[in-house]
Amino acid sequence: MELQIIIVDKSIVLKPMEHDDAQTIFDAIDGNRVFLRRWLPFVDATKTVQDSRAFVKSIVDDAEWRQEVFTIWHNREFAGLIGLKDVDYLNCKLEIGYWLIEKMTGKGIMTQSAEQLISFCFSNMEVNRICIKCAVNNTASSNIPKRLGFTFEGVERNGERYGSRYLDLEVYSILRKEWVE
Repeated sequence: MELQIIIVDKSIVLKPMEHDDAQTIFDAIDGNRVFLRRWLPFVDATKTVQDSRAFVKSIVDDAEWRQEVFTIWHNREFAGLIGLKDVDYLNCKLEIGYWLIEKMTGKGIMTQSAEQLISFCFSNMEVNRICIKCAVNNTASSNIPKRLGFTFEGVERNGERYGSRYLDLEVYSILRKEWVE
C-alpha cells in the first residue's frame, strides 16, 4: 500500500514518516523526556539522534515488515507520531499506536488524527478489526478510543515491557461494521 498524506483538517496533517524526520523526532523526544517517559518505554533508549535515525530507518526501509507510521503536524509544527502496529494481513486486523509532545495535548489533535487514520484503514485496507492499547491509568490515551466508539475488551496483563517491569494494558477495539454504522 502506498502511503499518502492525510489531511485531518485545516490545521492538522498526517505525513508518511521519512528519513528526514529523524532529527525532528529526536528533538521532540529530547525536549519532552519527563512528559513522555511516564508511559513510553522507548524514551530512555532514545539517547541520540542516531537512535531516532535507526528507528526511522527500521520503519521506512523494511519493505517486508513495514509499519505504516505518520508524523503529525499541527499548524506546520511537529506534534507527534501515529501509526499502525502489528498489522496482521491474514486475519485482517491491526493496532494503532500514538504519542504527542506535551504542548500539543488537550487540543483534540490525537482524537482527530486517530479518527482519520481509522477511516483511512477501513477504506483503503482489507481490515476488519482495529485495536488501541493504552497503559492502565493513562487516561489521556484511553479517552481517545472511548471518544471514537471503541469497545473496551479488558486488560492485557503485563502487556508491555517498561525497563525491568511490565505495564498492564487496556485493550479497545472497533470492527469495520461498527465504524461504518
